[in-house]
Amino acid sequence: MKQTTIAKKVHSTGIGLHKGEPINLSLEPLGADSGIIIYRSDLNISFKADINSVVNTQMATVIGSERGYVSTIEHLLSAINGYGIDNIRIVVDSNEIPVMDGSAISFCMMLDEAGISYLEADKKALVVKKVVEVKKDNKFVRVEPSNGVVFDYTIDFNSPVIGKESFVFKFSKQSYIKEIARARTFGFLKDVQYLRSKGLALGGSLENAIVIGDDGILNPEGLRYENEFVRHKILDAIGDMALIGYQLFGNYISYAGSHELNHLLTKEIFSNSLNYEIVSLKDVALEYQKAFA
Repeated sequence: MKQTTIAKKVHSTGIGLHKGEPINLSLEPLGADSGIIIYRSDLNISFKADINSVVNTQMATVIGSERGYVSTIEHLLSAINGYGIDNIRIVVDSNEIPVMDGSAISFCMMLDEAGISYLEADKKALVVKKVVEVKKDNKFVRVEPSNGVVFDYTIDFNSPVIGKESFVFKFSKQSYIKEIARARTFGFLKDVQYLRSKGLALGGSLENAIVIGDDGILNPEGLRYENEFVRHKILDAIGDMALIGYQLFGNYISYAGSHELNHLLTKEIFSNSLNYEIVSLKDVALEYQKAFA
């Protein structure tokens, strides 16, 4: 299989989750071996979306440098990873990616509009060779060798509305669109009120998040999936794993994971060359190649 980019430039506008102001977003084609580049047009600076550019993981995945940053990149990167796109330029005129409806489906629609273009260079994959795990308290994330790609996630919230949820997602582009992309981010009403008192989450609303009160969710339309909460965590994980810079070939397993643990996991993978191997995708399982067809 060959590396991919998008076939044409596409544009959209959305609200920033924290500032609550309109943000212009464009996706543009890039050549082979460019990776994912995020360009802040208001500052005229670019960042490569990789593990070395991560500067914060507290409430979202943030990349940047001393000159500036871009926050809340995980939903867009999830769509890009879900579509198997290797090279793309993301242009924004603010310090965050627009939240859209709180899921990745709007970004999927942008990618559908842009189309996929195949490049001459071979597509590469990171093959997990050993179990790699990071833990914090009773929480963990790990990757294991596998003949495919599975995201196996469990969440356990001290909330009667969420509680414990598990979902096992066998990765493919079409399954991603159907089973993961529409899962929205979520938060508790009490936390939203606190964040707004600090000048954050000013763009958050029932239009772009599941808001959880004491007795249930406040969104009148209800949930999009029976277990939408854990599916969104998988959406986030797929976005965070895009920062590896290659298609992941292995199983991802998490209990109560987070952006922080995902980042620590990707760093741990690269900490030892025995943990992984970079290969051409044509050299891995045919089943996995079909996932990106």
